[in-house]
Amino acid sequence: MAKSHLRRLDWKLAGAAVALSLIGLLSLYSSSLTGGDFASLQKQIGFLFVGIFLMLGFSLLDWRVLKNDPYFILLLYVLGVVALIGVLLFAPEIRGVRGWYRVFGLSVDPREFLKIVLVLLMAKYFSARHIELYRIRHILLSAFYFLVPMVLIFLQPDLGVTMLLGVLWLTTLLVSGIRLRHFLALIFVGLIAASLGWGFLLHDYQKDRIMGFVAPEVDPLGIGWSQQQSKIAIGSGGLLGKGIGEGTQTQYGFLSEPKTDFIFAAIAEEFGLAGVLAVFVLFIVLVLQILRIGIEAKNNFARLVSAGMATLFIAEFGINVGMNLGLLPIIGLPLPFVSYGGSALLMNFVGLGILQSIQTH
Repeated sequence: MAKSHLRRLDWKLAGAAVALSLIGLLSLYSSSLTGGDFASLQKQIGFLFVGIFLMLGFSLLDWRVLKNDPYFILLLYVLGVVALIGVLLFAPEIRGVRGWYRVFGLSVDPREFLKIVLVLLMAKYFSARHIELYRIRHILLSAFYFLVPMVLIFLQPDLGVTMLLGVLWLTTLLVSGIRLRHFLALIFVGLIAASLGWGFLLHDYQKDRIMGFVAPEVDPLGIGWSQQQSKIAIGSGGLLGKGIGEGTQTQYGFLSEPKTDFIFAAIAEEFGLAGVLAVFVLFIVLVLQILRIGIEAKNNFARLVSAGMATLFIAEFGINVGMNLGLLPIIGLPLPFVSYGGSALLMNFVGLGILQSIQTH
């Protein structure tokens, strides 16, 4: 890799992502101490090295290939949709969800791949039609692109990623310049759909999670247990935390899923306010660098890619932290770059690689 290319990379962006991943590895190590099973840690270390390699590799590619070849992005979209259909038909059921393929002992999640593809697809679609957004057919067609994977993901069932894609679509419309009355009309339709969905589409456990968020005191040992324990863990961390392997909620099983959904609470308990501030500062640096790349870009496609990636990270980060603090219902979204999960980590670094390509070319 040429030195000139390396100099043009956004090292603040790369450094923030890697630092967040290292904090995640440290928390993963701590939460693995009690059981003595470090398989997840070893896998995540491998995923991090591969992710960094993918970021550097994609930074070498000329992003204008994506901008100028709509059929390639459409092919990626079709492959992603086919993969989602295959998951429903052939994937094993893990914790009540059919969302992952098992390949050589690893879980492969096509939802993560499709999130990046949708960012690229919408950037291509709206950058070519930004002066025609007053036409309803463009809004409806973009909705169709999202609706197909959203339905397939909802059927797995995965309410979290379904909602995340809805947020991504609405944000892309806003950034692209949709008229306010059209946007308000979409919000109104969305509220009606959510009302109907509560009665006819949501599974009982999804309703229970939402009700447990609204009124956790109704069933503190059942539905409200996870968030109650999460808030206890966060509140007990103090300024510097209890130390690696010393968090009672994390180490003794009171905190459910300390490696994924509730890793923020595990960090707060064992590394305290200092660890939480480190996560927030690094994430702010990450998002600001993504937005800077978009602001300095010379065309709408690059700007929309940057806006889409920032939206994904901000939404996942905000929802995950909100879940941990008891401000939002538990819908199973990871903390970007921090939570355990190979597919998410790899595709996040691929997204950064595309952004680095925009930066360097």
